[in-house]
Amino acid sequence: MSEQKPQTYSETYETLMKVSWNFDYQSAVAKLDDLYNRAKENQWNASELDWETPIDPSNPIISGNQSLYAQMPFFQRLSKSQQETFLAHSTAQMLSQFLHGEQGAVLTAATIAHSVPDMKAKYYAATQTMDEARHVEAYDRYVNKIAIHYPMVPWLKTLIDTTLKTNNHHKVMIGMNMIVEGLALGAFNNMYRQTNEPLLKSVTFNVMRDESRHVSFGHIYLTPMVAALHQDEREDLAQFAYDAVSILVAGQVGLMDAGFLKVLEVSGIEQEDFAAGVQEAAEAGIAQELPPGQIHSLKDLMMPSLVRAGLITPRTKEMFLQLGVPVNEDLSVLESMEDEKSTLNVLNQQAAPY
Repeated sequence: MSEQKPQTYSETYETLMKVSWNFDYQSAVAKLDDLYNRAKENQWNASELDWETPIDPSNPIISGNQSLYAQMPFFQRLSKSQQETFLAHSTAQMLSQFLHGEQGAVLTAATIAHSVPDMKAKYYAATQTMDEARHVEAYDRYVNKIAIHYPMVPWLKTLIDTTLKTNNHHKVMIGMNMIVEGLALGAFNNMYRQTNEPLLKSVTFNVMRDESRHVSFGHIYLTPMVAALHQDEREDLAQFAYDAVSILVAGQVGLMDAGFLKVLEVSGIEQEDFAAGVQEAAEAGIAQELPPGQIHSLKDLMMPSLVRAGLITPRTKEMFLQLGVPVNEDLSVLESMEDEKSTLNVLNQQAAPY
């Protein structure tokens, strides 16, 4: 394993978010009480997880039959040391995105707490802020345990920055609770099924329970609010939703980011050789297809969430189609992920540790 230390930096910018006081301590949204109570009941302490769990680099964190990399002929030609280093660091690079995204969620949830006018929504946003801080703590500890921190991929940072810089709590909730949290919930679901490593499975189990509530918050609060808006205001929010998804879609194509190039460097793999290996795998018919039980975040969670909230209008639906993003109106996967009992049943069937 590499002993390199991660490069650290901070960034500051100003936003113009409104602050909303409200001395009516009731709520216009009845379901927020239930969501807030569940949030209080399901708090957990990241420090109480078994951080002494040993992680053996010769036993991949991501199961081989779940990893596209492990299926590549190029990867199989690497030395055992290179394979172990690459798998540990590529996993750390992926989990670093969870870590950085969760910090973004701390910022957005805190922003919602001070800007949303409904008092019970403030209550819930405060619990979400605590949830996200706990997630940052857990992923920071886990990434440090297996390798080093890797930088945030540019498109994810752009998406969260764009969300934070709006002067509209509706847009912050669209960007975070519907789009970024939808992305995260799908990724956590898939991670839970990709790994047999006990500590990561435990972290993911607890984080998923929180994230399912966060996605529900976007629906419970925003859907009736959007329905009451003037059509011009709904179009403005629909445009923001389209722009946010466009950032995500654009980020999935193009050159390897600096973080992944660092993974290759640490593993002793030339960028050109890796790119040729990816091409070789594609020509051999080895593609990134989701195994049974895994979720496509954009198709199964984000788009249905936007449809349900009334945030896809005829105008933006045509724009999504031109972008190559089908507008999936099937809510079944989304609703099953938001249902805490359904989520726990699925996870417990796989012997999830608390």
